[in-house]
Amino acid sequence: PAPAEAGRVPGPPDGGWGWVVVFGAFVSIGFAYAFPKGLAIFFKEIQDFFGTSYSEIAWVSSIMLATTYGAGPISSILVNRYGSRPVVMFGGLLCGVGMISAAFCTSILQLYICVGFITGFGLALNLQPSVIIIGKYFLKRRPIANGLAMAGSPVMLCTLAPLNQFLFDNFGWRGSFLILGAILLNCCVAGALFRPIGPGTAPVKTQVTEEGKDALKGKIPEDGPMENKTEEEGEKDCFEKVNQYLDFSLFKHRGFLIYLIGNVLMFLGFFAPIVFLAPYAKHTGIDEYSAAFLLSILAIVDMVARPTTGIVANSRWVRPRIQYFFSFAIAFNGACHLLCPLASSYTGLIVYSSFFGLAFGMVCAMLFETLMDLVGAARFTSAVGLVTIAECCTILLGPPIGGILIDTFGDYKYMFIKCGAVMVLAGTFLFIMNYYNYRMLAKEEKERKAKEEDPKSVRTENEGKKTWNKDSIQDGPELEPLKEKGEGLKKEMNGT
Repeated sequence: PAPAEAGRVPGPPDGGWGWVVVFGAFVSIGFAYAFPKGLAIFFKEIQDFFGTSYSEIAWVSSIMLATTYGAGPISSILVNRYGSRPVVMFGGLLCGVGMISAAFCTSILQLYICVGFITGFGLALNLQPSVIIIGKYFLKRRPIANGLAMAGSPVMLCTLAPLNQFLFDNFGWRGSFLILGAILLNCCVAGALFRPIGPGTAPVKTQVTEEGKDALKGKIPEDGPMENKTEEEGEKDCFEKVNQYLDFSLFKHRGFLIYLIGNVLMFLGFFAPIVFLAPYAKHTGIDEYSAAFLLSILAIVDMVARPTTGIVANSRWVRPRIQYFFSFAIAFNGACHLLCPLASSYTGLIVYSSFFGLAFGMVCAMLFETLMDLVGAARFTSAVGLVTIAECCTILLGPPIGGILIDTFGDYKYMFIKCGAVMVLAGTFLFIMNYYNYRMLAKEEKERKAKEEDPKSVRTENEGKKTWNKDSIQDGPELEPLKEKGEGLKKEMNGT
């Protein structure tokens, strides 16, 4: 092909095989989000079997969630290097091996390793690639596709809860882990559906640069003077290699920093209400089956809310300012938690669960879509990895802080108030800062257009270039070092 077309990536098809990819992402994302919650059914039996405390057995889910979110950068690096398909297939294999190995564990420490680390790392390799591949197949319909894929979480939660109870009643926890390990191997099938959309995203310029580096390396031993590299240059090359797969320059991106701060704050109150909803219902005197049914109501409403939110977010009225919609969803979620202590009866808890499911689905449906809207598809892979590693800390701290409040005051309402206040604060912060970001982007775009349209500034710039060339030619070799320094500064500015 012609040099101009050699590194060009075809545009997203926005359909076709992309809907099959959405189905594969639906399965992978569903297992990644719902599986750690569904394992709680087996904890009481495992606790009695090993003679451990509840806090010790609860670390199984905590380690799994921490590994799933904390391994985000590793997953992003692997996707950049090998693509989504092999990473998801390898992650599904790790999930199956981890759960099957857990069926033969003889101590709680072995469960931490098999279920917490191995299965958690496999789920991390399922989550990020599934979100990333959707951005490569969709552009105009991307919010709808993300909403459908993220709906896998409530669907899997509704399915795994009764399935795990059935498996536990018939096969015990060891037999259930064997069967669940086999079920998780279906993530390999989901990953096989992630067909690469075209040639790699590495442009021709990068390939030419690499060839030039190889050629230069071949010449260095013959010429002799640059045979030994300094230690500083070696560290720079190492940093460049890491930055090739994980773009740390995103920390200079204004929109990314706003998103990161808002989401880290939001996750302090995001998961705790789900964990303590059923215990709170039992605390008010509601029976166990009715308390468990509240989670089913939440999951059913969540299941409908996610694709519906994707359709609304894709509309021409919402899509240009989707960050405001995301901020509203977070604040709406927090408002539900603030009003929860007023729901003392079972009917009130049903109403709360319905609104909580709606708000929870709205946030989850736009969680990654808003990030891609800010950083673009090219830098999205690195952005997901950097965001998840930052979020894993607050995800781990949220439920324990809620438990401390419950133990201290002996009442669940303070936990709900804390979660609600944190999420309202996060939504307000994102709304204000996104308003500032939109204003700054409009101002920068206006200045850029004015600069392009002003012939005087262009002429002055050209005259400056001619004067520089003239001076450097007249002054001869004495100004060569200064000239090289100026050219290096120019290249650095262009790179920035």
